[in-house]
Amino acid sequence: MVLDAHVHFWNYDPNRDTWITEEMRALKRQLSPEDYKSTTENLNISGCIAVQADESEEETQFLLDLAEKHDVIRAVLGWVDLSAEDVEVKLKKFSKNRLLKGIRCILQDKNDDFMLSKGFLNGISKLQQYKLTYDILVHHLQLEKAIKLVEKFPKQPFILDHLGKPDIKNGNYRHWEQNIAELAQFENVHCKISGMVTEADWNNWKKEDFEFCLDTVFSAFGINKVVFASDWPVCNLAGNFSRVLDLVQTFTANFNKAEKEAFYYKNAQKFYKIDN
Repeated sequence: MVLDAHVHFWNYDPNRDTWITEEMRALKRQLSPEDYKSTTENLNISGCIAVQADESEEETQFLLDLAEKHDVIRAVLGWVDLSAEDVEVKLKKFSKNRLLKGIRCILQDKNDDFMLSKGFLNGISKLQQYKLTYDILVHHLQLEKAIKLVEKFPKQPFILDHLGKPDIKNGNYRHWEQNIAELAQFENVHCKISGMVTEADWNNWKKEDFEFCLDTVFSAFGINKVVFASDWPVCNLAGNFSRVLDLVQTFTANFNKAEKEAFYYKNAQKFYKIDN
């Protein structure tokens, strides 16, 4: 069975969702748990983790409300302003909901110094007491700062989204490979095998394009610190859910049963403390 560790839902709003550009127009519509269930029908998906796409508390509450109504959503990764003076008040409020398992901020769109700013670090320091994980969303040029971030919090559970967004389209991996190896040394840092196809040539990628990145991440992190995640519906920009799943299943075809169970289900379940 598969626990999909990275899925988005939204009611498209052109004023709010300005990150969805015209070349991403396929995403300019409502995308709901019903759509996800229809997409993954007969693919042995046991559930998913809903991840914030908008930096607002309204988004966090929206996802929690969806999760209360739809069993397919097993957990929520929401957003609060970690730099705010009242961050602890917000964390206390949202963490009362058992389905909130972690926090994510969209660091890829921020100044590289933001993740090491005093206010942001203060917010990260509050997560552990509320038993919340943190998803690191950065592109490959920000990985050095991400390493400095996790160095400061050896007991805070972190997970890197989308392999740190390597430059798959151009095949430029020199600094990414080195930074992944360093990041993987931290016992409290995991990695999502997700978001690869949208870092490649959307219309012309082939499975072989991802072998180096997959080899690098699995070798660095080990089988117990990697999780499968589709990044649906964003993956539809460069394929679809089935193609993404098939891509990863081809790579893991020779894994033994225990390794497959860990990667596709148990690692995410353990990391996010999701009930059976």
